[in-house]
Amino acid sequence: MSARKVVLIPGDGIGPEISEAAKNVIRASGAKIEWVIRSAGVSAIEKYQEVLPEVTLDAIREHKVALKGPCTTPIGGGFSSVNVQLRKKLDLYAAVRPVRNIEGIKTRFSDVNIVIVRENTEGLYSGVENTVSPGVVMSMKVATEKSCERIARWGFEYAVKRKRKKITVFHKANIMKITDGLFIRKAREVSEQYKGIEYEEYIVDAGCMRLVQDPGRFDILLLENLYGDVMSDLCAGLVG
Repeated sequence: MSARKVVLIPGDGIGPEISEAAKNVIRASGAKIEWVIRSAGVSAIEKYQEVLPEVTLDAIREHKVALKGPCTTPIGGGFSSVNVQLRKKLDLYAAVRPVRNIEGIKTRFSDVNIVIVRENTEGLYSGVENTVSPGVVMSMKVATEKSCERIARWGFEYAVKRKRKKITVFHKANIMKITDGLFIRKAREVSEQYKGIEYEEYIVDAGCMRLVQDPGRFDILLLENLYGDVMSDLCAGLVG
């Protein structure tokens, strides 16, 4: 069997070290992979004068699979996130993050087996910000029917294929009635087509409380962009 070409973006800072470790794990698995090295982030600026050059995007489009190390994202200024640009330009709308206990590693909880399904292109992470007037800035939360429906459908299809039992949506539709309201409305509509999967909703702050009380009660979390980002790190803490 010939080697499968996969794009490797080593990244910045600790990225190259992590990427090398990941390559060692993959090599030990026996997978035959030919790495196509491309750059993004600070290293790309030095070579191409942009954080996400077209040669990197073209390689990902050609080979369909990429492994990316961490890339620098300046805080409070500077260039925009490489991750956000990748998601937008390649329409990478579903971030799938399994979180589970590993046998032999003692953690605070012992019954965690959660999959986070995060909408990856909209919400406050759309990056639509501007200065309204001196001392006043605004960030816009974006939601579309298309994206809300497709992430919900992706989540339910994933549940069916992986034989999962329940999908829970965290939201703040009590306050953000239009944007989060659209997200849960489309999730409810899609859930009606998958009768074998239990569906429930929690306001996100109450959901966080439930999550740290008893993570074993959750199966798949279906989340808009910002909540999905925060919950990913919270859930990682549950399993060490």
